[in-house]
Amino acid sequence: MTTPPLPAPMPVRRLTPSWFAQVAVTTGDGGDADAIGIPVLADGEVPDLLETGREALRRAGFTGALGSALAEPRGEGPALVAVGMGEPSSLDAAAVRDAAAAFVRAVPADAALAMHVPTGIPAGEAAAAIVEGALLARHRFDLRSTPKPNDPVAVTSIVLVPAAGDQDAVTAGAARGLVTARAALVSRDLAACPASLLTATAMADVAVELGSEVGLEVEVTDLAGLVELGCGGLLGVNRGSEQEPRMVHMTYTPPGEATGHLGLVGKGITYDSGGISLKPGDESHSQMKNDMSGAGAILATMLALPALEGRARIEAWLMCTDNMPSGRAMQLGDVLTTRGGTTVEVINTDAEGRLVMSDALVLAVEAGCDAIVDVATLTGACLRTFGTEVAGVMGNRPELVAAVTAAGEKADEPVWQLPLIASYRSQLDSEIADLKNLGGPNAGAITAALFLEHFVGDVPWAHIDIAGTAQAPAATAWVNRGPTGFGARLLCELAVGFGS
Repeated sequence: MTTPPLPAPMPVRRLTPSWFAQVAVTTGDGGDADAIGIPVLADGEVPDLLETGREALRRAGFTGALGSALAEPRGEGPALVAVGMGEPSSLDAAAVRDAAAAFVRAVPADAALAMHVPTGIPAGEAAAAIVEGALLARHRFDLRSTPKPNDPVAVTSIVLVPAAGDQDAVTAGAARGLVTARAALVSRDLAACPASLLTATAMADVAVELGSEVGLEVEVTDLAGLVELGCGGLLGVNRGSEQEPRMVHMTYTPPGEATGHLGLVGKGITYDSGGISLKPGDESHSQMKNDMSGAGAILATMLALPALEGRARIEAWLMCTDNMPSGRAMQLGDVLTTRGGTTVEVINTDAEGRLVMSDALVLAVEAGCDAIVDVATLTGACLRTFGTEVAGVMGNRPELVAAVTAAGEKADEPVWQLPLIASYRSQLDSEIADLKNLGGPNAGAITAALFLEHFVGDVPWAHIDIAGTAQAPAATAWVNRGPTGFGARLLCELAVGFGS
């Protein structure tokens, strides 16, 4: 029987359509838009731009609550949409982002949109949040040959209407919001790609093509190169695959003197079957094309950094392979030798993310990074602890964990710290190797982090477990059902502020 050929490589444009989407973001009066969003607080006067007073809005069921929107019927001209902003005391960038999402969901057939920038918070922050909320809420990754009826149309333009004196701040904020929104959208696109299209080689192709376009240094290491480097963790996980692994090394060098040197390490498992420790055939198994979400978020962040003009040097290592069962696959009881010489006994082949990242963490230490942050869909334990809206964070330096937490708060991608309990480290002791790749039945998120900590030595390090937040079960505000792109905007905030 002849083995069918592997799928032909998919063009990068098809893998990451959001990167190539043309969206004009400008300022003006919005008169040419299809629909204009007008912010309305839960208390106070209703803007004169609306042709309906508060009592009439109330009778129509609109109270100004955050996340609400009501389109006024009009005979001609753009639709006017009352957009609920919530209580004045609660107005912040996250609220504006949610409100912008509600606005664009209320007018799904309109492609040219405008929104008045609310006052009460810095105009630049509000402008960035509007652009992010609008574009993220209307994102759709689609491989259909024909459009599905009633699907929202793509947004082609967003006009922000500034208050008097806020023109410059709104223009700058809108430009930044477009960059960070594109980062999150690219991260979503990659996670939504079927694994047969987004192979490790395809991930490398995306990094090379798009990274070179924005001026990043991109180096791809193939199978032979990984053998030469001694990356036994990545090579071990890849053993059962028909596809070669790839390590992608991306570097952003700022103009002028760098304020610091940050390393980013991403788990890039393009499909996780569990290997010999096969996952059950349920819905979570079908979602395992998103097990590269950590690497996807980092790749997207790197693409954004030149436009965000970060002042630190940022290096990223994306560790890419699938994890498949076959006659050559990694077996339980095998011992792998990772970069740097640590030996690891494989207790469960479904604990593969920590294996591929171990090599990269050592490389980041060898590169002289001031600090290292890794991002991974690592443990079901973290999903069960925090659900789908909060990621876990652990680390060996309180100040770095605090910086990650602050970046998450600013991006509205929240993380919550779990402790690295030193006594649990003994669960990783092996009788024949330096480490086992799995701890006991409890505290799985913590023991996984303790495994990773072994490879960073004394370098400041933080680990972000996005196993729960990478996939949303339903649409809420600017998050759509499916891959969320969680982490890309958080990392943009962290990287831009690093060392300053």
